[in-house]
Amino acid sequence: MTGPTLKLYFGPGSSSMAAHIALWEVGAEFETQLISFARAEQRAPEYLAINPVGKVPTLLIGETALTEVAAILFYLAARFRNAGLMPESIEAQAQVLSWMSFIASTVQPARVQGWAYVRKVYTLVEQRLGMRAWAVDQYSIADIHLFRLYWRIRNSYRPDPQEFPGLEAHFHIMMQRPAVQKTCQIEAALGYELPDWRE
Repeated sequence: MTGPTLKLYFGPGSSSMAAHIALWEVGAEFETQLISFARAEQRAPEYLAINPVGKVPTLLIGETALTEVAAILFYLAARFRNAGLMPESIEAQAQVLSWMSFIASTVQPARVQGWAYVRKVYTLVEQRLGMRAWAVDQYSIADIHLFRLYWRIRNSYRPDPQEFPGLEAHFHIMMQRPAVQKTCQIEAALGYELPDWRE
């Protein structure tokens, strides 16, 4: 598919992991630019000129910078519709947006408030997901966003797998996807420099 060139600014294991997965999922041609948290490159003047907030991800679309995970995932799903990351029906699309809003407003902020609060929030996520394979009736950008956050919680707090059986099942299904495997392999090889829950 022709269109503007794509360049992802990312930090391994950070929020940008979701965008990284989605780029592989849609089969896009893209460049990457590693942002090292250890060297505070997210605060460098060159990066702040692209993303003044100083966070990752940023997806450069031609000369235009797109920030925020949900927006980048939506863009990729809309631009590469044949990849099937967004359902066709308006009702299902609304459910995807509901999940994305829930993740951004409730799930992601929980990470900075300690395990007791995280457990409460992820209990809500577990109830909402149930034992379904996907967040909605089919694989979508909501699953990518959800996976990355649970991946981080799972690696940081190491909850008992029996506590969140639906999320555990979702995690293992996601880990079977080639795009997820490729992203994890690339990012692990580069090394994780995750700051204290700020990215």
